[in-house]
Amino acid sequence: MGAQAGRDLLLKLDTDGLGAFGSVAGLRARRLSFNATAVDVTDSESAGRWRELLAGAGVRSASLSGSGIFRDAASDAAVRQVFFDGTIRDWQVVIPDFGTIQGAFQLTGLEYAGEHAGEVTFELALESAGELSFMAE
Repeated sequence: MGAQAGRDLLLKLDTDGLGAFGSVAGLRARRLSFNATAVDVTDSESAGRWRELLAGAGVRSASLSGSGIFRDAASDAAVRQVFFDGTIRDWQVVIPDFGTIQGAFQLTGLEYAGEHAGEVTFELALESAGELSFMAE
């Protein structure tokens, strides 16, 4: 993956729960992290007493946080509704020249801010709520 403009990372929401993804925001600042817990299976017979891990047994998760401005009033309303309803929806994170991460996320944080002479911005946090897929570009 070569260098690219961070402004090109895009967040999309399945707005109707039926697979119709719409862009909700171009994120100005963002972080996408993947995590996996390890399952330690070390015992007294482990070679040299080195730790042994069980492959594929840990819990995997992803977190996304970002800030920016909404594309329009409709995308703001859709995200706000998902938060207040507490629904888990499919989201897509489009990373240019890399691929798309897609899957169920819960919107766990939503904040609004604004300067007197500037635009209203938002910050959000998403936590994975099921299996994620990756589609390479």
